[in-house]
Amino acid sequence: MENHDYLEDLSSLLPAVTLLDKLGFTYLTPSENLALRGGRTSKLILESVLKGQLKKFNSITFKGKQYPFSDGNIQKAVQALADIPFDSLMNTSEQIYDLLTLGKSLEQTIDGYTKSFSLHYIDWKHPENNVYHVCDEFVLERRNSKLTRRPDIVLFVNGIPLAVIECKRPDLKDAALEGISQNLRNQRSDEIPELFTYAQLLLSVSQNKALYGTTGTPSKFWATWKEEDKDAQEKLLHELVNSPAGEDFKTKLFAERDERQRRIMEALWQSGERLPSTQDKAIHSLLRPERLLELIYQYIVFDN
Repeated sequence: MENHDYLEDLSSLLPAVTLLDKLGFTYLTPSENLALRGGRTSKLILESVLKGQLKKFNSITFKGKQYPFSDGNIQKAVQALADIPFDSLMNTSEQIYDLLTLGKSLEQTIDGYTKSFSLHYIDWKHPENNVYHVCDEFVLERRNSKLTRRPDIVLFVNGIPLAVIECKRPDLKDAALEGISQNLRNQRSDEIPELFTYAQLLLSVSQNKALYGTTGTPSKFWATWKEEDKDAQEKLLHELVNSPAGEDFKTKLFAERDERQRRIMEALWQSGERLPSTQDKAIHSLLRPERLLELIYQYIVFDN
């Protein structure tokens, strides 16, 4: 690991992942994430996670009774989302957004009657019914190439990558702009645009600045989030950042890192109470599960 990457991990990435774990995102090591993609760096969706979730909260109501969707229909639903051919960034994004928010209509025969029934990928009304994962160093193959890119942090809801975060050292000049630049570069047609057809919220963060946008947002329109109920949220966040990280989480977080990083982070965690950073505030405001779902479902529009 190069020195600047090392410093970015310690100052931004590891604190971000730690806060996301406290917000309810289960941490996946890079190797766990790759295993859930069948070992293929060209795959985006954690299909086994998605299948399990589709079975868990989808059912068919027919003549007053509940029936499960067939295994064949669950597989069709996964393929409908995972195998959308890439057309262009905006066209493909809109197709995926429609599937995520409207669901998929599938035919199934029950008691001799064949009808279409709606299946949903995310339970928008009940955030607790979904599962949330966070992965760092998400390795993804570039289009028409064996070369790869590694977005710093990717957040998954039911195995679907819905948010991407680039983390930067606070001592860099224009750190947040550098993170935006990486997000925009990765959206180019010869890079990893498929990730950004699924991702609905993008962040560029460092301890002293944090900006957000959506897929296709030009650099000058990335914005700082301002919370309405600022005092109440900051009190909650202060308690959260000063609560201890779980031992199981810490073991996993450093399983594929060197021991020196663990020692430095442990020293920081044990150094006493701290105030929430700008990065903490942005992550808490935009990415806690119920807020993330609310922003995606109610506040994204495609404008031709």
